Amino acid sequence: MSIKAVIFDLDGTITQPYFDFDAIREEIGLPRDSGPVLESMWKMAPQQRKFAEEILHLHEMRAVTKSRLNAGAKETLELLRAAGIRVGVLTRNKRSNALAIAGKHNLKFDAVIGREEGPVKPDCFGALRICLQFGVKPEETLMVGDYLFDLVCAKAAGTVAVLLANSERAGEFARHADFCIERIDQILQIIKESE
Repeated sequence: MSIKAVIFDLDGTITQPYFDFDAIREEIGLPRDSGPVLESMWKMAPQQRKFAEEILHLHEMRAVTKSRLNAGAKETLELLRAAGIRVGVLTRNKRSNALAIAGKHNLKFDAVIGREEGPVKPDCFGALRICLQFGVKPEETLMVGDYLFDLVCAKAAGTVAVLLANSERAGEFARHADFCIERIDQILQIIKESE
């Protein structure tokens, strides 16, 4: 079945990895091994959560300012859109930050789903919503990310899970992927072979 859409993770996939989540946890007052930051914040009392959100916001704004694209990202997005393949972004970041990245690097996304719009990855909410918005079936969609949550989300949604293996933990995530790539432009070959 041919691929009609590609959903990308943002940080670590379109942009080079930036966030130091251990440092964010420490600044918020969480133990380094306390798990994902967002889920930890949801369990906080309102005052503590407000403080944590302010810290996270500062880190996210810095990430936009200092963002650098992964090699081949811009060209790959342009080639996809030129071929009539819709491009979505699904991020645990805020939607406004994803749009700021797009503006800074002159990227065009056909859809962006951020954390304020519904359950976040690994929940499949965002992936299914983008498929619905594009009018494509999940199995006609690649979902590309660099972390376990991207792959679990892809599988739950019924999309094709693609791991961008650019971190030291890629080996432990690979078993959840349908494809593993080392460069973002390698998705073009996956798409070509699906035709």
